[in-house]
Amino acid sequence: MTNPMNKRVAVIGGGAAGMVAAIKAAEFGADVTLFERNERLGKKLRITGKGRCNVTNDCERDEFLSNVPTNPRFIYSAFDNFSTSDTKDFFESLGVPLKTERGKRVFPVSDKAQDIVDALSKRVRELGCRVIYKRVREISISDGMVDGLFVHGNEKYDFDSVIVCTGGKSYPQTGSDGDGYKFAIDAGHTVTPLLPSLVPLEALGRTCARLQGLSLKNVSLKIRDTENAKVIYEDFGEMMFTHFGITGPLVLSASSHLPKMTPGRYRAEIDLKPALDEKELDKRILSDFSKYANKDFINALSDLLPQKLIEPMIERSGIDARKKVNLITKEERKALISNIKEFCVDIKGFRPISEAIITSGGVNVKEINPKTMESKLVAGLYFAGEVIDVDAYTGGFNLQIAFSTGALAGENAAY
Repeated sequence: MTNPMNKRVAVIGGGAAGMVAAIKAAEFGADVTLFERNERLGKKLRITGKGRCNVTNDCERDEFLSNVPTNPRFIYSAFDNFSTSDTKDFFESLGVPLKTERGKRVFPVSDKAQDIVDALSKRVRELGCRVIYKRVREISISDGMVDGLFVHGNEKYDFDSVIVCTGGKSYPQTGSDGDGYKFAIDAGHTVTPLLPSLVPLEALGRTCARLQGLSLKNVSLKIRDTENAKVIYEDFGEMMFTHFGITGPLVLSASSHLPKMTPGRYRAEIDLKPALDEKELDKRILSDFSKYANKDFINALSDLLPQKLIEPMIERSGIDARKKVNLITKEERKALISNIKEFCVDIKGFRPISEAIITSGGVNVKEINPKTMESKLVAGLYFAGEVIDVDAYTGGFNLQIAFSTGALAGENAAY
């Protein structure tokens, strides 16, 4: 598209939101300059989805918004403007074939995040966007309007619009160390408290350290609020024990549901055999006990449990490890079954925000126009991506928010 005004647009941050914002602004006729503090574009994008890049989730708007716990209504217009189907069409048009996997998660067919980064950076350059690898120090504002920005070294560039796409505070080694929040505060904006989200959880006690490195598949995880006994999260899948606590897909998703974290408030309850109810599990145990009838209890669980879990499970069941299997009572079996169906880990807190996949909190959405992504306080100042106080669960939802808000900001900054 052509823009008779040929507006000068700066994009700060060459990640998912930033590259899409630059592309859309250029497609709408703007003269675009993209500032990136790293030595290359898409540094964080390269490592998303364990290097596979879960670009979006193939669902309709209502289902999508149900996976956005923080300010979902704010992204209504952005999603309508650039939806999950638009994202798929966009990358296919850039020559990146996509596939949909379990949970409607969309990945490049190649399973390479690098292909997504290459496609975006190639399109940025095809459109004639300038890429300047310098760190922005300050956004210049005069009479309530953006008029440019300063890079480190105090060099000033003049612009009509500036889009802040600097990410959050997670993975600071990729460049997202909170610069965008400073820009927002300097412009008069409010930044809500910054917390880690989609982050591993630290545990109380030594059990997890003893189980370090143990991965569990096909388990059920519940997170219970011990203050009111309510289950606030439940899902099925994979997780892992670490020296500090628990991690893995189930745990990262669960972390988004723990807003008032204090040591001991939340308890992880792991069902190690979710496919079996207690009666069926008892039959399975009796079958194993028949097989190992003359063995000590500690030597009769290897068919049922991973080796690392056997000693902690025996301790929790209260059964003497050296008791002969054929002497174990029905009540003792019930204690074993109870612990297998509900192996509990008391949560101490989140791992540091630097280890989080995303940041919860950010620029207050009440101060941003949801139909344009423009600041309500400063004309010509736009925000997109993780710097805004919007975050979602795992499954491609956060990247879609970055693409949707980036596209909307880019289009509007161009006019």
